[in-house]
Amino acid sequence: LSKMELFIVALSFAYFSKALTGTYMKSSITQIERRFDLSSTHVGLIDGSFEMGNLLFLAMVSHFGAQLHRPRFIAAGCLLMAIGALLTGLTHFFMGLYKYDTVIQVLQNSSVSIPACVDPLKNDGMPGIQIEPSVEDNKESSSHMWIYVFLGNALRGIGETPVTPLGISYIDDFAKAENSPFYIACLQTITLLGPMFGFLLGSYCAKLYVDIGYVDMESITITPKDSRWVGAWWMGFFVSSSLLLISSIPFWFLPRSLPRQGDEKDKPTPVSLTLDGIDRFLPSLKRLLGTPAYFLLLCGSILKFNSFIGLFTFKAKYMEQQFGQSASRANFLIGVLNLPAVAVGIFLGGLLMRRYKLSVVSGAQLSFATSFMGYLLLLLQFGTKCDNRPVAGLTVSYNGVSFDGEMVFSECNRDCSCSPDEWDPVCSDKGITYVSPCMAGCLSSSGRGKNTVFHNCSCVSTSFPPGSSTSVRLGQCPHAKDCSRSFTSYMAVSVLSSFINSLGATPGYMVIIRCISPDLKSLALGIQALVTRTLGGIPAPVYFGALIDSTCLKWSIKKCGGRGACRIYDSNMYRVIFLGLITCLSGTSYFFIIAVIILLKRQFWKTDRETELQQVKASKRSEINAQSDAPEERSTKLDDEKKQREKKVRIGLNN
Repeated sequence: LSKMELFIVALSFAYFSKALTGTYMKSSITQIERRFDLSSTHVGLIDGSFEMGNLLFLAMVSHFGAQLHRPRFIAAGCLLMAIGALLTGLTHFFMGLYKYDTVIQVLQNSSVSIPACVDPLKNDGMPGIQIEPSVEDNKESSSHMWIYVFLGNALRGIGETPVTPLGISYIDDFAKAENSPFYIACLQTITLLGPMFGFLLGSYCAKLYVDIGYVDMESITITPKDSRWVGAWWMGFFVSSSLLLISSIPFWFLPRSLPRQGDEKDKPTPVSLTLDGIDRFLPSLKRLLGTPAYFLLLCGSILKFNSFIGLFTFKAKYMEQQFGQSASRANFLIGVLNLPAVAVGIFLGGLLMRRYKLSVVSGAQLSFATSFMGYLLLLLQFGTKCDNRPVAGLTVSYNGVSFDGEMVFSECNRDCSCSPDEWDPVCSDKGITYVSPCMAGCLSSSGRGKNTVFHNCSCVSTSFPPGSSTSVRLGQCPHAKDCSRSFTSYMAVSVLSSFINSLGATPGYMVIIRCISPDLKSLALGIQALVTRTLGGIPAPVYFGALIDSTCLKWSIKKCGGRGACRIYDSNMYRVIFLGLITCLSGTSYFFIIAVIILLKRQFWKTDRETELQQVKASKRSEINAQSDAPEERSTKLDDEKKQREKKVRIGLNN
């Protein structure tokens, strides 16, 4: 390999590693939320810390990066990302073992019966029963540990800053002009593999219990579908940290500059890559923002990016809450279905641009058409739904009748010493979930661990006719059978929507480049990245999380009395708010895109018309010249023939 090819290979691996780490963070949002007992708003803030760190140093890297040793600068960035991912994962070991809130007593002797419908604090003296209080001391002491996750994610954002701009500029400086597009295409293709493997890694880690290797799994009474389950979220950050560390190594040994492919001597860093002075920057920025088409595109991009970030961050959580999927299965399906569809769509979109040589207006129209078709498919997702699970006191009454409100206590459990803050759901044979065995009014139990069954439950016996089973088993009742069909329809619509939306990604990107003066191209792309990430990447996860929190029906309660993570959401409200916000943002952006198409049509229709007129005039002039030149050509030819004959005669006379 030449040094340039080695740089391409190293940069491709760095791109893959950082993309994998970023998407793994997205896939672990639910696990982090439950482990640190946070609301979705707080988790959205943690997710946005990456953009905060990235934007904090973007200006400095843009100014000094091209003047320094770029490969080593990239190596330092990869190393800093590795440290950030390592700090995030190490947070797990700063804390004690995970203690989920439960009032289930773990049997030491399977022959002992648990009287659930009593005050657990009065059972300390009962033989063979170990009480697990709903909130542990170590859980409260670890409540602020999420700050380390926040800092680790911000460090990743800072480390990512030099990788993309300096890597692309290095290629552009020292590669052949005809090779640069190929190299960059290879980078983008390999980068697309990162998110897919990131979600697959997230799926695998979510299956494993958070304290795997430190606890007896037989004593765990929850399953991956339980809202208290926390997977081994920390494990994936160690994997991604190792990949980022390895990716930094080759850059330390690459030179500051290379001979340009085809040249023998090193070329110094072009002056054009250094940041122009403030006297040139401000007028250029004014010209750029004064271009109506670009400004409208920028406004539309902000709205679309907000919609995309909100969807990408909470899509797996939506699949969990709406369709009862585990975090592991949700991440797996996104990784193997949605992301490959996006990759194929981006590739085919670029192929269409090249095959049909689409103009700026045609590219804008294709981008709008595909995006709008994806938007219509998104609207169909409102119909792919699962109704709220019947939970006594939250979504239905204790008699099984639906209602709005909260009434966790009833006549059937009024004599039980139950806490309203409990969440240890049990399921009756009739498909109704009760908040806890105590709330179900159960008087005895059998079995052990996950197989514990509670009997003689007064709330179950009063809700159904005599002769019905009055027992409940651990865990929340599953969704109805028709919910699986709705989920299949949802995934089909989601994958198709992802594919159609991505078809217009490349044409839309090219419109931004072509609608402005060529000398403003780099500035335009930089401003777009800066503005969309500032106004989309940072606030979107926070306000999406806040709106999701507003649909919560049951919160966990911390020892200090503060609100923890949500245990169950109102599925109908969740769907309406989540999909409604996405469609509202996307729908509003189309007003800007339509305005851009109208402007481009006027601008380029005039240009194309002038070009056509010039071509017509040129063709007419060429025809006239051809006609006028024809007689002259014939006379010249006759003169040449006459001269040749005279020359032959003179030669003959001389002979």
